[in-house]
Amino acid sequence: MWFSFWRSKDRFSLDQLRYLADQLTKVQIVNDVNKDFVIEALRSIAELITYGDQHDPSFFEFFMEKQVVGDFVRILKLSRTISIPLQLLQTVSIMIQNLQSEHAIYYMFSNEHMNYLITYSFDFRNDELLSYYISFLRAIGGKLNKNTISLLVKTRNDEVVSFPLYVEAIRFAFHEENMIRAAVRAVTLNVYHVGDDSVNRYITSAPHTDYFSNLVSFFKKQCMDLNRLISETLKNPGPDSNSTITAAVDEIEDNLYYFSDVISAGIPDVERLITDSILTLLIFPVLLPSLRTVAVNDMQSDVVTSLYLLCCILRIVKIKDLANTIVAALYYPLESFTKCSEGQVNGYIPDHGFKSESDGIDNDNLAKNNKKRLVVHVPCSSSFSDFHAQSITMLNNGSSSNASLREVLLKYVTDGDDVQVLGSLSVLATLLRTKELDESMLDGLGILPQRKQQKKLLLQALVGSASGEEQLFSSESSLTRDGIACELDVYLEKIKEQYGVSFQPPNFVSSPRVPRFQVLDALVSLLCRSNISAETLWDGGWLLRQLLPYRQSEFNKHHLKLLKVSYENSACAIEKEVKGFWPDLLITVLCDEWRKCKRAMESSSPPKEPKSMLFPPRKLFSEEDIPEGSSFTAGERMHELVKVFVLLHQLQIFTHGRTLPDQPLIYQPSDHRTNSRAQTSGLVSVPKPGTEMNLGNAVPCRIAFERGKERHFWFLAISVGTSGWLVLAEELPLKKPYGVVRVAAPLAGCND
Repeated sequence: MWFSFWRSKDRFSLDQLRYLADQLTKVQIVNDVNKDFVIEALRSIAELITYGDQHDPSFFEFFMEKQVVGDFVRILKLSRTISIPLQLLQTVSIMIQNLQSEHAIYYMFSNEHMNYLITYSFDFRNDELLSYYISFLRAIGGKLNKNTISLLVKTRNDEVVSFPLYVEAIRFAFHEENMIRAAVRAVTLNVYHVGDDSVNRYITSAPHTDYFSNLVSFFKKQCMDLNRLISETLKNPGPDSNSTITAAVDEIEDNLYYFSDVISAGIPDVERLITDSILTLLIFPVLLPSLRTVAVNDMQSDVVTSLYLLCCILRIVKIKDLANTIVAALYYPLESFTKCSEGQVNGYIPDHGFKSESDGIDNDNLAKNNKKRLVVHVPCSSSFSDFHAQSITMLNNGSSSNASLREVLLKYVTDGDDVQVLGSLSVLATLLRTKELDESMLDGLGILPQRKQQKKLLLQALVGSASGEEQLFSSESSLTRDGIACELDVYLEKIKEQYGVSFQPPNFVSSPRVPRFQVLDALVSLLCRSNISAETLWDGGWLLRQLLPYRQSEFNKHHLKLLKVSYENSACAIEKEVKGFWPDLLITVLCDEWRKCKRAMESSSPPKEPKSMLFPPRKLFSEEDIPEGSSFTAGERMHELVKVFVLLHQLQIFTHGRTLPDQPLIYQPSDHRTNSRAQTSGLVSVPKPGTEMNLGNAVPCRIAFERGKERHFWFLAISVGTSGWLVLAEELPLKKPYGVVRVAAPLAGCND
């Protein structure tokens, strides 16, 4: 019976489509005998409908007239083998993806056939079938718009009461397979960006709101995994450690970009749900309590991870309320969040913090009881070593656990190790570049750039604000204390009322410039430290230049003195390198790093990315570290010293109000030391063979051009400006101490 299917026909003809549809209608059972025919018929129909959509509308008209989709559903019900559902899902997916006619899409989505397929009880234990099903959902999601989405929902009194596509898709939102998670996210984004108000109300109503808190819980688990990975790397670094961390970081940033894409749909309730979930499940109970100060040589993995995650969240998830709430939280003492993490707040207790890697995510229980009010509760976890159990080792000079998180960040800058310094600088730089933050909040932190201060005060003066005009033309060019406190109080009250975290409000000092001077003090102190890598110091220099791009008016005498002393110490270290392993390359490296440093300081972004803090820090070289005769290690140390010197030299030029040159002024007119040897020898231009020279500074040596035939020569290295040569000369017996140049070669690192 079925062999007639293989008769010779025009493959892409309406007759062939009519024949296939007629044969499918006759199918009453699907078994091993006819399953191959049914599979081939389904595949061929997909090809014919796709062809007809582009070449002949009568193909799809026939398809609708015979209600072939209904036969698809009937055959699925008859099927007892896995191969039929596989082919049917593939057939429908291909048709939906390739149909260009809106009329055809409307038909496919009507009559509840798609919803039936979406909600059909497939055996998802088969991985291939699950993959085809997810592709089917994604194909439908790709065709959603305000017209087609109404065909896939059920409504009652103009309110959506059922949306199978969305509900079934998010069931697999946290599947272990990354490709499935990505496809589900594509479907949800298609739904959010349609912009249908009734659908938006549906997805932001219970129980569908659990999806957003589940997303943050899943993200928190990934953060825990990253922290565990970094902790293990610090203890036992391996050859693949960096690549493993990079892969974990990429996955975390992908999740944050998904949050950003969801928010970009412009659904206010979704933005609020994500903000609340990030704050109550991650920021307040996990990240902020980890920012305790620790001993300089005891780098804690949870501190580093938390600083990095704060940077990522602020940089990628662009929500104004989220950014401003995080800044307001920095005014809280650390113990406020530590206490909150030890108990419940406002009646909601989330899951128990960090689980081990073997613990899975229960999609149905990740965020149950997510009622009107939320809670902060995170017990101790082995994944974050002693995350909340230890008391906080606080700041020196009588400081205690009452120190605010802002002060802790500055303490990292002044006393932390290299990674803590970089992490704190990255957070400050990220805050400075976060456009969602109110400028008054930045000014309260002490990191509002001077140019933005002047711009705001100018606007105030133009609109007739007396205080703005007075401040604009006064030396104390900062926003008013009342302006800072007003914006901050709004978010402090929100943290207290909405999230249940409270403490004694900060006592604002009389001058709003004090926070700014605290930041400047910390940065100047950092630039005077000798145990911090040059790359990290460059980040500190960049932040300093962002705060003070034009003038030195906010540097006090103490700042200038400290910078000068640090610069002089660096210059002395560079002078010692003249007698080191690589004096011939010193000038070349100096010129190269000068250009790089100037470009880095003038860039709109800091020199190092925040994720660089997650990788093992580069070892600093001291004189004791250099093995005797190790030229490579000496070269690394010389390079590091040059980078520090270049930064401090450029800051010296900046603090004195001078324009930064494109090239360093290496040779001053009064400095003749570099060419004194050339003048003594009598060689002031390119030495040529036969030229007579003075051998007073030359070194005697013996050279054998042939075995047993040694000749006496004199060796001399000379330089004139940026040109230099190595010279071999032969002594004139009758005119000592003069000789004749025999061979000359350019000196490495010089122009000639």
